[in-house]
Amino acid sequence: MSQLSSELPAFPMPKAKGCPLDPPPEYAQLRSDRPVAKARLWDGKEVWLITGYEEIRSIFTDPRISVDNTQPGYPWLSEQARTVVLTGGVKPVGRMDPPEHTAMRRMLGQGFLVKKIQNMRGDVEALVNELIDDILAGPRPTDLVPTLAMPVPSTALGWVLGVPPADKRLISLVPRLFDEDSGLEGAMEARAELFAYIDELITHRENEPGDDIISHLVGYYKKGELSRVSVLTQSVTLIAAALDTTRSMITNGILALLQHPEQAAALIEDPDLVPAAVEELLRYTVVTEFSSKRVAAADIEIAGETIKAGDGIICLISAGNRDEKVFTDPDTLDVRRDAKQHLGFGAGIHTCIGKQLARMELEVVYGTLFRRIPELRLAVPFDQLVFRNTFDVQGVRELPVTW
Repeated sequence: MSQLSSELPAFPMPKAKGCPLDPPPEYAQLRSDRPVAKARLWDGKEVWLITGYEEIRSIFTDPRISVDNTQPGYPWLSEQARTVVLTGGVKPVGRMDPPEHTAMRRMLGQGFLVKKIQNMRGDVEALVNELIDDILAGPRPTDLVPTLAMPVPSTALGWVLGVPPADKRLISLVPRLFDEDSGLEGAMEARAELFAYIDELITHRENEPGDDIISHLVGYYKKGELSRVSVLTQSVTLIAAALDTTRSMITNGILALLQHPEQAAALIEDPDLVPAAVEELLRYTVVTEFSSKRVAAADIEIAGETIKAGDGIICLISAGNRDEKVFTDPDTLDVRRDAKQHLGFGAGIHTCIGKQLARMELEVVYGTLFRRIPELRLAVPFDQLVFRNTFDVQGVRELPVTW
């Protein structure tokens, strides 16, 4: 077993100069020397950092590893995150262990059936084309965050959840939930408004049920299998998890392609490459840097280290996705690469429940945008872009482009 230094590095580690969407170089060094290593969090607690691809997959698929964020050893990255997330008292599906997780995942899964998502593609294509029509008719430069990256996942998830088409409050409310400038007070205000809004939707679907997630959950509530609070919590969690990540992935992927114009040109020349490009961009870019947090429920041995029961664990997905043992030349963006085994959606029983919806949205956005605006380019130098200052989701605050 390796000997860990008594002087543990502070975590998170500072970003490298250059593209803030690249993982810090320390991750590669850790992955090479010590893929399972310790660091110290803001509150003084020690945490295990997992940087190797196989080690991360092992953690994701080990039944002795818990996702329960109410456990004392759970590795929170800030007091604000802990306060915002734990307020309410009902665990979201992503923080449930079996058998509770198994039952809730089954209930939610009806809204993400592959056939249902496939049937939505035409509507998403129409939506994206309409938004691009507006972009082309509008001023230059334009910011792709409010004009494309936010309305696509907001609208699509609204369809899945059961939001009435004319109700646009979701698009205006969700960005406030993730506004890092508003602090804890602003985040809690936005959270309260979102809960009140979804509570209205639940009442609406109690009276007018449809084929959507909220209606399905209301059905379980009426049968006594769920509390109304749980219906509310799971619905809000889906919104919070799906919208911010997909918004950031849309902009991160566009930015990566703008920084590698030969890769964007390949998609224009051969649209059949778009699905593979989505998987490669999910591997190459950093979206959910620190979201894969865990707690050991029992002692486990991994990579020569013993993780004790109660120890906090952070799986650094961006490090695993750049593991040279799995991906040849991993720091190169290659839309022709077979990158389906990436860790962007996790692995095991906690694989992202909305991954098929996200994939479809990304395919439509990347394929349509660069086909319709092949001259698309950044409107400002790269080093003038402002990146979001959040722990769990990384991306640009604005993406000004012109053509």
